[in-house]
Amino acid sequence: MVNARGMEVCRKRTHVRIRSKIVIPPLMSTSYEQDYRRSLEQPELFWSEQAKAIEWFARPEKIMEKDANGVVRWFGGGKLNTAWLALDRHVEAGRGDQIALIYDSPVTNTITRITYRDLTERVAKVAGGLLALDVVQGDRVIIYMPMVPEAVIAMLACARIGAVHSVVFGGFAARELAMRIDDASPRVILSASCGIEFQSVIAYKPLLDEAIRIAKHKPEACVVLQREMLEAPLIGSRDHDWAEWEAAAEHASWVALDALDPLYILYTSGTTGKPKGVLRDQGGHAVALNYSMAAIYGTDVGDVYWAASDVGWVVGHSYIVYGPLIKGCTTLLFEGKPVRTPDAGAFWRVLAEHRVKTFFVAPTAFRAIRKEDPRCELMHNHDLSALEYLFVAGERLDPPTYQWLNEVLDVPVIDHWWQTETGWPICSNMAGYGLVETRPGSPTFPVPGYDLKILDEDGKVVAAGQDGNVVVKEPLPPGSLPTVWGDHDRFNESYWTRYPGYYLTGDGGYRDEDGYVYIMGRVDDVMNVAGHRLSTGQMEEVVADHPAVAECAVVGIRDPDKGQVPLGLVLLKDGVNIEHSTLEQELIQMVRGDVGAFANFRKVCVVPRLPKTRSGKILRQVLRQMIDGDPYKVPSTIDDPAILEEVASVLLDMGVMEVNE
Repeated sequence: MVNARGMEVCRKRTHVRIRSKIVIPPLMSTSYEQDYRRSLEQPELFWSEQAKAIEWFARPEKIMEKDANGVVRWFGGGKLNTAWLALDRHVEAGRGDQIALIYDSPVTNTITRITYRDLTERVAKVAGGLLALDVVQGDRVIIYMPMVPEAVIAMLACARIGAVHSVVFGGFAARELAMRIDDASPRVILSASCGIEFQSVIAYKPLLDEAIRIAKHKPEACVVLQREMLEAPLIGSRDHDWAEWEAAAEHASWVALDALDPLYILYTSGTTGKPKGVLRDQGGHAVALNYSMAAIYGTDVGDVYWAASDVGWVVGHSYIVYGPLIKGCTTLLFEGKPVRTPDAGAFWRVLAEHRVKTFFVAPTAFRAIRKEDPRCELMHNHDLSALEYLFVAGERLDPPTYQWLNEVLDVPVIDHWWQTETGWPICSNMAGYGLVETRPGSPTFPVPGYDLKILDEDGKVVAAGQDGNVVVKEPLPPGSLPTVWGDHDRFNESYWTRYPGYYLTGDGGYRDEDGYVYIMGRVDDVMNVAGHRLSTGQMEEVVADHPAVAECAVVGIRDPDKGQVPLGLVLLKDGVNIEHSTLEQELIQMVRGDVGAFANFRKVCVVPRLPKTRSGKILRQVLRQMIDGDPYKVPSTIDDPAILEEVASVLLDMGVMEVNE
């Protein structure tokens, strides 16, 4: 049987269907079906129309063409400046007094509102400061900062002069920062004296100094924002005090850049343990984000938009900084947590106080809120009447959390799915076109520009309801990565070799009989811990350094609060006699020091052997499925099937897994 969407139906899964609670007039003048079809059948025409929605200094000469590497690139020859689009343009249009950025920091008891005019002024000054440090177009600048306005200003200042920024999450350990320093080779690093986690002050400067010490590449200068809760010592002529540096700088004007020029590098975990530098270009990024703000998020000029993420992640880049500001919205920068800053009512307070229209957050935040305030009693003290949409992404939205949100909120709960590599959503229920019915566990349909397929191991499209590998047929739409920084071979190997002509997302999933997409999780060795993609390889490198460990594997197992958490499976060296509790605590501290506390590495099991293929590949996916109680298939290439039983026996004794009926 073949349905109206041209999909063969082989078996039917049962899904709860939930219709939107409120009806909001669509912002888009066309239908989703029309635009999705045109984006696949006439991509040049569709994206040329979207390109007209932003202002160019010179119109693109080519909407779509392949570069020397055979990669489709967008809007070649077009001239623009992303910082100008996000700032100066709004001031020149008479919106300079509109609030551009709200900084809400419960950890410092601070709320600051910055207008488009004032933000433009500060960005121009910091851009001038970078020029004074000899930063020129194409130079890299690493930004290693907490969630403070200066982090946003730093990103936009780089964009203003054509420098390529690489934001590194402030929670990363020195070793991880050093890897990024060596890969990006920054001329300058912009940092801060500290960050704040709940009530704890986290010193950044010692981590920065240690990273520079162990890195092969040495930046020429560092600029440090001194925060009042902790002042950091500065080193000789290398380090500069941010306040003094900015005050002394001259205003820098924007420069016209080609649409294909790089805007930023953002590192994402790779299965080898070495991070991949996802490169984002100027033109496609601006067009895609501007389109997405209205089409996906139902957000327009002057609306208040809040993405509760961090500027160190792709959500922070796309939907704290660039997307909302290019669109002319008011964006919100939140330095806090969903709980304990001060309580589980923090998000409701922010939504009400700042009259947020569209809210974007990872499901793990609501799992934390639900754990502390299951009846949402703290929500009832706040007026959420301005809120129209709640979007969730970053990890799979589990049906229990989805159902709970639908019970406690009077707005549509919209699951959507995308990746660091794409820079904006692949699948979503698109508010701008008018919402369709939702199905728990599904991010609904592919977004225009993404020709999504589900393929089996042989590269054939599977029938509806059948699991497979989620891929996107080339070309990828504007905004997606055109390469991996400094390593195009890795770009090809990671994304395009498995299925030639198709981008490999690394996720498994299926489509139902009506075309709804379901993303079931990673099929590679990257885990998703509270919305943070972390490599098993990088943790295994740390665990393997322990003198008692002969061999190890780290797998991401299901967790009700974090989505996934890492589990360490270790083999001890012969003759080693060490208490399990001692080994576990030492490994926890090692991972905390080399990767970061946010990795949530807290459980270690000593096993007699690890399941492997005959070629030596550890069967992490099989381990993960076995521990989570999911169906799994023992591959014919396994070295010894009895190993799985041995490991399962240990995990059952440790209480890590349960007996499956």
